[in-house]
Amino acid sequence: MPYILFCMIPAPAMSRNPDTLERQRFDVLIVGGGINGAGLARDLALRGLQVALVDKGDFACGTSSASTKLIHGGLRYLENFDFGLVFEACRERQVLQRIAPHLVRPLRFYIPVYRGDRRPFWMIRAGMVLYDLLALMRNTGHHSVLTPRRALAREPALIADGLRGVAAYWDCAMDDARLCLENVIAAAEAGATVANYMRLAGFSMKDGRIVGAELIDEESGREFGVEAEIVVNMTGPWLDQVRAMAGDHEPMLRTTRGAHIMVPRINRGDEAIYLSTAEDNRLFFVIPWGELSLVGTTDTDTDQPPEEAVATDEDIDYLLAATRRHLHGTELSRDSIVSTFAGLRPLVADTRDTASNVSREHRVFESASGLFSVGGGKYTTYRAVAEEVAGRIVSRLGRGRGESRTANLGLPGGVDFTNIGKRLSEKSTLSAGMVERLFGRYGARATELVALAEAEPRLTEPIVTGSELTWIEVDYAVCCEQARTPEDVLRRRTDVALKQGRGLAELEAIAERMQQLLAVDEDTKQQWKWEYEARYSHIGRS
Repeated sequence: MPYILFCMIPAPAMSRNPDTLERQRFDVLIVGGGINGAGLARDLALRGLQVALVDKGDFACGTSSASTKLIHGGLRYLENFDFGLVFEACRERQVLQRIAPHLVRPLRFYIPVYRGDRRPFWMIRAGMVLYDLLALMRNTGHHSVLTPRRALAREPALIADGLRGVAAYWDCAMDDARLCLENVIAAAEAGATVANYMRLAGFSMKDGRIVGAELIDEESGREFGVEAEIVVNMTGPWLDQVRAMAGDHEPMLRTTRGAHIMVPRINRGDEAIYLSTAEDNRLFFVIPWGELSLVGTTDTDTDQPPEEAVATDEDIDYLLAATRRHLHGTELSRDSIVSTFAGLRPLVADTRDTASNVSREHRVFESASGLFSVGGGKYTTYRAVAEEVAGRIVSRLGRGRGESRTANLGLPGGVDFTNIGKRLSEKSTLSAGMVERLFGRYGARATELVALAEAEPRLTEPIVTGSELTWIEVDYAVCCEQARTPEDVLRRRTDVALKQGRGLAELEAIAERMQQLLAVDEDTKQQWKWEYEARYSHIGRS
């Protein structure tokens, strides 16, 4: 096991220290470390407020690491005439490409149109024109139309029989868990106190108003009393449970399950494919993801607890059948599946229409107790949601900067992105492949890892033979990114858990390393391993 060199770098802003939660009175306590909570923490901290962000599990451990991993303008929302949402999403897509270029990358999409499709070719072309217009022509690339011959030459996986043509347009792929984490890191660097594995036990009340919260450290079992002038409920599909703790028992959410499967690479080209199912005509994606393809998503009403969200047998069969219907040469079966994942969307329950017709717009609820709760929304517009909610909080508090800075200030890995990437590729003594991989994951922050690796080359060794994961990535995740369990490293600091082998070969080495770094006992280490194996040893469990 390589020598640990983290004495060489300053203590990171994101060190986990729950004791600090009791040592100051916060302007705002945010409960929920998914993308919306992380985005709000960053916005408020940059406005000069004292902010605390906590989550009962790891950051992004719920729906925020179980998305379709796209930043998109919402092309399909045009069918519901949600023009305002599409316009906002197109604007935010451009913002996220600017502030997080290492995590939000342009991706071309193909929409094949076949004879007899419910959406004829003229309708698809009209939608493409409108999509470009709503983006104010700021798309990465404008739409185009491919003849069947050209389309099949670019993407041979498409079935040729009945193909009328292919519409091509641009959106973005992204790493959802790391985009959430970048916002947490940015919030911490701006002065916020952030801590994962801090469970909300209840609220502190005075004269019928919330003045703080009782939190339990899931690691130590210790209870903390935290004072805050405003508490914000950003818990996603747990929103109603937290509202009930504040005395609001009327349900506000309608949750739907979005399931995905990862299979050996279907896409022959570098484009994503946008398809529709036979049984309900729902649109879904087949997205290139390294050596794999990501297929999803479903949208199924469910009352299951969020922590139990998994891809069901029905979800898996649905996605396999839909993919086989459109793409040839894809001998997909259950044995083909590398991994699955699912999350619950916290949609606001204004209607009982079919899930595909429900808008993803967010809503802010303010309880009589003073609790702010935010439901709905989509990954693409998280920054705009945070800006709106932060503005309301600043107005209520009567202090803090009035203007948001998040649209123009790069996330930590996106600062001076192009110049840093060029310097690393020209001057680093590491292999080009290693530099490219670190830069692709950490962006500008890769300079820290590269410097450490150059000082101690043994840190670039794989943690087990044949693994893509190196010791430096594990150490950095624990010491600088608040990873507390092997699953945090394998599923959210990296995506090893979604790939072939699902991280099971790396589990023992990571658990041993983290036991050393976090100074935990043997029982804790064994509990980590048992929980990971129980979750990732079988398809349909993650």
